[in-house]
Amino acid sequence: MKKLAIVITHPIQYYAPWFALLAARGTVRPKVFHTWSQARERVLDAGFGKSLAWDIPLLDGYEHEFVENRSPRPSDQHFRGIDNPDLIARIEAFEPDFLLVFGWNFKSHLKAMRHFKGRIPVGFRGDSTLLDERPGPRRWLRRLALRWVYRHIDMAFAVGQSSRAYFAAHGLGPGRIRLAPHAIDNARFGTLDGAARAELAGWRQSLNPDGRRVFLFVGKFEPKKDPLLLARAAALMPGCLFVMVGDGVLRPELEALAAASENLRLLPFQNQSRMPLVYRLGDCLCLPSAGPGETWGLAANEAMACGLPVLLSDKVGGHPDLVAEGRTGRTFRAGSLEALLEALVALRGADLERMGRQAREHVQAFSFGAICQALEDWCQGR
Repeated sequence: MKKLAIVITHPIQYYAPWFALLAARGTVRPKVFHTWSQARERVLDAGFGKSLAWDIPLLDGYEHEFVENRSPRPSDQHFRGIDNPDLIARIEAFEPDFLLVFGWNFKSHLKAMRHFKGRIPVGFRGDSTLLDERPGPRRWLRRLALRWVYRHIDMAFAVGQSSRAYFAAHGLGPGRIRLAPHAIDNARFGTLDGAARAELAGWRQSLNPDGRRVFLFVGKFEPKKDPLLLARAAALMPGCLFVMVGDGVLRPELEALAAASENLRLLPFQNQSRMPLVYRLGDCLCLPSAGPGETWGLAANEAMACGLPVLLSDKVGGHPDLVAEGRTGRTFRAGSLEALLEALVALRGADLERMGRQAREHVQAFSFGAICQALEDWCQGR
């Protein structure tokens, strides 16, 4: 059995389940090396503005170890925040046949890529896009730097169309890019038990007693996500209810807008186990992200798995993959209140139940199994 070493900063709810699935499938033997040892139990999430401990298991079902991070300022927000002098030795002790690295922009991750290149095949998992690029000298300087970075990998695992275009722009030919789509646990989000269904019915009744069409936002209240644009749209959409779930630096501004509007409701941050219920409060998910750095938008996958269509801005990295216009949702021009309102009006009059069923069917192709298959094929030389 081929052995695959995986380097990632900390346990992440979107990745841990497919690490466990990859181990359970038995084609390769993965071992995960976590490099942000200080985030073993809790992680400071800059977007939500709080320290979080997820309430679903993130370390079960796969072999792993935490490598001591000796950075004086441990963080996943800057290059020197991840500094593990023992990482290469710990990986070598595992004697892997392949290496997969998440993110090059940390001191130890880049060092590992450079060390193992030419010794064993090096894979890279990233979701960067070209959506925020602007013309000019800085773009070309960055392109040159990234071409150097990606010379130290053998295979890039793109999460979707925008990601594939990014890797191609930085010197990777078709034979060095494989699709391993961004995914969530479709099965967990796809069903509710009886107790959750009863709670949902009561919550919806108290939140929306007059049965208005509900547009839902779920995520961080931060400028990148541009929730203020959606809040301003809410005031111009009579007969609809806008529910925003999350936390972050923009909460005070959103609270002021909600206090002045009968169409806008704010709910606090909800942990992972409650998210399948939370999405079902809405009829359609809206991600109005302005960027920079909205590389995918996994809330859209979660909503679609719950049977909701999605309204995504064109700065959401996953929009070319997830939105079939008029079937699974719609897209609009980021930052444009006029374009957002036009899309909202169209969706207000649409058959959202039918679109939601199509969205649920569409998102099944974005699965943990598809990610595992891409990695297994690489390790098996297929």
